[in-house]
Amino acid sequence: MREGDSRRWPARPGPAELTAAALAGDRRAVARLISLVEHESAALREVGALLAPHTGRARVVGLTGAPGVGKSTSTSALVGAYRAQGLRVGVLAIDPSSPFTGGALLGDRVRMVEHATDPGVFVRSLATRGSLGGLSWATPQALRVLDAAGFDIVLVETVGVGQAEVDIASLADTTLVLIAPGMGDGIQAAKAGIMEIADLLVVNKADRPGADHTCRDLAAAVRMSGSDSRADTAPGARDGWRPEVLRLEAVTGQGLPELVAAIGRHHAWLEESGELARRRLRRAGEEISQIALAGLRARLGALDDGGHLARLAEAVAEGRLDPYTAADTLLSELPRSRTVDS
Repeated sequence: MREGDSRRWPARPGPAELTAAALAGDRRAVARLISLVEHESAALREVGALLAPHTGRARVVGLTGAPGVGKSTSTSALVGAYRAQGLRVGVLAIDPSSPFTGGALLGDRVRMVEHATDPGVFVRSLATRGSLGGLSWATPQALRVLDAAGFDIVLVETVGVGQAEVDIASLADTTLVLIAPGMGDGIQAAKAGIMEIADLLVVNKADRPGADHTCRDLAAAVRMSGSDSRADTAPGARDGWRPEVLRLEAVTGQGLPELVAAIGRHHAWLEESGELARRRLRRAGEEISQIALAGLRARLGALDDGGHLARLAEAVAEGRLDPYTAADTLLSELPRSRTVDS
């Protein structure tokens, strides 16, 4: 595949033409396919069927953490490191969007401007548009586009998250949780939530005061947890992966080679233990569930146009009906969806 391959398209390229161009490395086609995902185009089913045989090759690395820990700078540093190895890199950077207008300042793209002219790098910002969990609802399908288009590494940078936004763990092969010095003590590090999804704990801005203390707290929390990072205990699996604690100064690149090496070690463990296949199986199941739920919400919306939900809500509000019975009634009134063969 030629990096940044460009070709002449028909005046109005259809899904098949766009998909063929994306598979051949055309960056404009990749961008337009992701736009179809974001806009929930009716062509997505055709595109998905065309892309499916070409997916499953890219390594997916997720970066998450609280606002201000340096996720974008770290992502940009990793892009440079992987490009130095000759790998093609895709980036999906999730930005927060306004709950009122839906608009977003795509700041992640601003911080990665140094890679804008590199034909071996594709950066796409996705607005959350109300989605919780640190990701955009479009992220899994956008990831499929980049995977099929031949990117070796896909970096997924979440929006700034708190302790409970852990969706990235179901999407990434390797999850990096970034922490900055001074953002919590040992008790904070031991809390359940985002810390539990880490395959690698990265103390960024490690030149700041308190970095040593933060590293010690995290190492102690890992030891006390006594559990392995998201590893299944299936028979025959190798000993579970224990999260590593690493130091990084993303701005200067100090600690970057060690981080890249640690990501490589984790990927090797994933393959040897069989955990990679298990994680990707769970990812596929989650993706199917989300698409099914989206279809169910659409059908509920169509049903509400007839006033069914409003009448049930009125009955519940007046005490004539309990919400469980109302929900069962609503589900029973849903129109049957067409089968796959129809």
